[in-house]
Amino acid sequence: MARNDELTDEIGEREREALHQVELGAEWLHRAHGHLVEFHHNTGHAMDHLAAAETALRECGRTDLADALRDRYLPRGVIDEDRWSYDVVESFQEEFLADVTAFETRARDEIADGRRHVTERAQERAWKDRARDGEK
Repeated sequence: MARNDELTDEIGEREREALHQVELGAEWLHRAHGHLVEFHHNTGHAMDHLAAAETALRECGRTDLADALRDRYLPRGVIDEDRWSYDVVESFQEEFLADVTAFETRARDEIADGRRHVTERAQERAWKDRARDGEK
């Protein structure tokens, strides 16, 4: 396996750019995953409040509203009535995110001998060389 700085010399600029775009796409999907997890947690907190509201409504004699929460909203999924937020997170993780992550690994293996962040490594080397040489 080539050293990191040797590897950046072996990869052409267009290949490096293409791989960089694949890596950035995968990184943004990981960020999206984080937002989905946040969505899942926020939905759970909202449902906890609605469950508390059901109890409070029942205690103050508003059984019609309490029953609506119990029967229509608390058991309901966030998508298509039956898909709860955890299911959305799991589907994203196990399907799309897993597929793109596997593609990113394949691209890195084929283009950069499995190395990550080759564009950043080239930039790091260029900046270090410039600092060492005293260029402005």
